[in-house]
Amino acid sequence: MEIFKQIAPLKSFLEEQRRERKTIGLVPTMGALHDGHVALIEASKAQNQLSVCSIYVNPTQFNNAVDLQKYPRTFESDSALLEEIGCDVIFCPDNEEMYDKPSKLTFDFGFLDKVMEGEFRPGHFSGVALVVAKLFNIVEPDQAYFGQKDWQQFAVIKQLTEELCFGLKLNSVPTLRESDGLAMSSRNLRLNEKQRPQATVFYKALFAAKSMFRGGESILNVKNSVRKIVETEPEVRLEYFEVTDSKNLTAIGNVQESDKPIMCIAGYVGEIRLIDNMFLD
Repeated sequence: MEIFKQIAPLKSFLEEQRRERKTIGLVPTMGALHDGHVALIEASKAQNQLSVCSIYVNPTQFNNAVDLQKYPRTFESDSALLEEIGCDVIFCPDNEEMYDKPSKLTFDFGFLDKVMEGEFRPGHFSGVALVVAKLFNIVEPDQAYFGQKDWQQFAVIKQLTEELCFGLKLNSVPTLRESDGLAMSSRNLRLNEKQRPQATVFYKALFAAKSMFRGGESILNVKNSVRKIVETEPEVRLEYFEVTDSKNLTAIGNVQESDKPIMCIAGYVGEIRLIDNMFLD
């Protein structure tokens, strides 16, 4: 496994691989890797001859300085895991390498980055788009892999890829969950022993909502029920629960309005913010 901290040597190495007609898959991460990330790497390995995993905690996508400071950083265990599962390349730049001067570029995705995560984390998706565009330009992958848990992020990156004509295929890999339903997330490492079981309430709310929709309940009634379910946990606060069309993220009045609706939820367990989603299919 090759490890690169600088852009130029990585690009030179990848150019050699392309000359050998190897296809390249990219898995962008912020580290603190778990089995969900492993699934992304495995998907890349199955479809490409070379897999690159980037590990970089990107400061421009954080609108909360405390969240940035406390985000788990576990490079030693991450690199050991990646070597064990057969990842070919790690790209782990520092801030000076990725932002050698203050960035002035911002992105606006219209409706896509104004709702849900965009409403509660202003500027977040502009920062995501900036770092992903940098990674796409640096690695020039044939395919890139993202987790379904960040579905709104995937929709934003899809628009970025189409509008900037990146010649690559995007792949969304289904969310992996713990045995109790909690969506795997790097932020789960910050949950203490008391908070960890409380965090499952978001999955329980999504599962209950799906059942209610199958029973013919209205979106309004389901939303009220979801809030009550979440509020059963004293340290948990619901930020939003929305039912949208999964293609354009527009809110729908009933589930029949969309070919593939998705439920999206976000909230806090103590000071730790978690998100999750579930398709209604």
